[in-house]
Amino acid sequence: MMQPLTKVMQGTTCTVKWALGLPDIIEKLRELKIEQGSKLRVVCKNHDYMIIGVGKKRYAVGNEIAERIQV
Repeated sequence: MMQPLTKVMQGTTCTVKWALGLPDIIEKLRELKIEQGSKLRVVCKNHDYMIIGVGKKRYAVGNEIAERIQV
């Protein structure tokens, strides 16, 4: 079942199915290795943002962006 990244429980590892957004946002996500087929882990969740792990790196992502990443 596909769902937005914001719905994933903290500590869960998931696979990105697709992401939707303006071309500059999608390009930035690709630079961070967040694209279709990549694995990421939800490290921490907050009301406004989440911290995700991609490989050995950690990124803070606003919920408005995380909502557009389907896993």
